Amino acid sequence: MAGKFITFEGIDGAGKSTHIAWLLAFLRSAGHPVVATREPGGTPLGEKLRELLLSEPMHLETEALLMFAARREHLDKLIRPALARGEWVVSDRFSDATYAYQGGGRGLSRDKLLALEEWVHGGFQPDLTLVFDLDPAIAAQRLAGTGNAPDRFEREPAEFFAAVRAAYLERAALDPGRVRLIDAGRAPEEVRVQLERIVADL
Repeated sequence: MAGKFITFEGIDGAGKSTHIAWLLAFLRSAGHPVVATREPGGTPLGEKLRELLLSEPMHLETEALLMFAARREHLDKLIRPALARGEWVVSDRFSDATYAYQGGGRGLSRDKLLALEEWVHGGFQPDLTLVFDLDPAIAAQRLAGTGNAPDRFEREPAEFFAAVRAAYLERAALDPGRVRLIDAGRAPEEVRVQLERIVADL
């Protein structure tokens, strides 16, 4: 039996990492073999591309091409083989992030993103995408409270994250069967109850 592919999405500071850790433990307690991964990254080459993407300034189209290059490697080396083995794959971001950040945030045309998506993974999509929705001002406060040095995406202004959030909401509206919105401003316990109900439907 093939595994399931679950992706976590949302603006930086929305709290994805905390809830990914919880979901991994929840799935494993239910007896599912689970692989945790992230984008950009997930493979040795992908992690090298991640370092470049998070630190080096570059042309918008270069950025998008590198995102999809890392994704192609990710699919070939990790995601598809794990699913074929019957494992569940939980990824911190996938193509929805590229639509939100490079499309919504940076303004890359939807046509170019569609062409890249079709080239790299065609009709293949996650079984479930969880978008953690949060006011960018609150997300910025959370990021500031971590004390970590921000990467070049996290240093973007508030307007950028407002556009990214809007793009995520648009993605959710276009594909409500796959993309589920999570109110990331709620208490962690309430979010986990919602996550458990949604994942149970799989």
